Amino acid sequence: MWAELLPVGRSASSGGYRRFAWNSADAECRAWFEQQARSRGLAYELDRNGNQWAWLGDPQAGGAVVTGSHLDSVPDGGAFDGPLGVVSSFAALDELRARGTELTRPLAIVNFGDEEGARFGVACIGSRLTAGVLSREAAYELRDADGLRLPDAMEKAGYDPGAIGADDDRLARIGAFVELHVEQGRYLAEDQPVGVAGAIWPHGRWRFDFHGEANHAGTTRIDDRRDPMLTYANTVLAARKKAGLAGALATFGKVAVEPNGTNAIASLVRGWLDSRAADERTLIALVAEIERAAAERGERDGVRVELTRESYTPVVEFDGPLRDRLAKRLDAPVLPTGAGHDAGILASAIPTAMLFVRNPSGVSHSPAEHAEEADCLAGVAALADVLEDLACQ
Repeated sequence: MWAELLPVGRSASSGGYRRFAWNSADAECRAWFEQQARSRGLAYELDRNGNQWAWLGDPQAGGAVVTGSHLDSVPDGGAFDGPLGVVSSFAALDELRARGTELTRPLAIVNFGDEEGARFGVACIGSRLTAGVLSREAAYELRDADGLRLPDAMEKAGYDPGAIGADDDRLARIGAFVELHVEQGRYLAEDQPVGVAGAIWPHGRWRFDFHGEANHAGTTRIDDRRDPMLTYANTVLAARKKAGLAGALATFGKVAVEPNGTNAIASLVRGWLDSRAADERTLIALVAEIERAAAERGERDGVRVELTRESYTPVVEFDGPLRDRLAKRLDAPVLPTGAGHDAGILASAIPTAMLFVRNPSGVSHSPAEHAEEADCLAGVAALADVLEDLACQ
């Protein structure tokens, strides 16, 4: 399974992946998921939001145990973030069958769509729609870099966007969701290949629009310039300093410039801030400090600054009894995480938990992302143990 997925959407130049929602690489991944489901005799289903499901047992019976993750990537991301969870889910099912395990609850494997938000700017769109966190109206307004709306992209890819929205009936049939994921960071010790998630830091994405004045780079005096790039650059530095003082995280990882000419002073710079903190009060205060620093610098530079919050996820505490049950069953440590996941989105609606597989470098969202095969196999065994425990009650 791993070898089949490796070439899909991989850039020959960077070695990273460009599996974005509803593009051709995403279509290949979806076809792969359906083939894996049908080859195992599972009932394949596509839900109203474009998420893929593979069922063992009656989906209508209730109390289902669900596992899975996502197959899309960030721009030039690694091979493990998302796909490891989906591949491990199918492998864990194979392990349960090899053990002769008789399940008493329905079991499902899911591939949630557009988890990374690489194309439309909002993370976890598939699970957000399902949980009702993202409304149909708001989803219809999302556009990619080329101005194409989300529903139009879905329709172009052969899916009907007319039914997207909250799926309360589906969530009501799920008793527990467990997502396996490659570790992002380095918390697991050398003798601990698998850990259990405790909570997800609150996090969000904010767009800063720096409005200046376009002009000639070679003829405009320094004192006559209203250069938004200058304000943007100072805001990036301010974000780094203020995040360090707050013990939090702030990253400007995406920027768009107009008119984007080498010999032109920009008229507009858009910068996207990703910020995370251990608690919501710290996060809100940090973003406010960054906004204040941007506005003060903009006033000096003759640049107008606008801030738009594009997405926000409050602190997520995973289901306590389920988390403790998994940690005890696996004798595994409980770890914090600053990364968002589909499990975090669903946590407000159903009991959810996460398993982390050790990442020796700690690098993620990069082609250097890695997990050793032995640790991945340990993750499969751990997931199989957890599913057996939950679905054989």
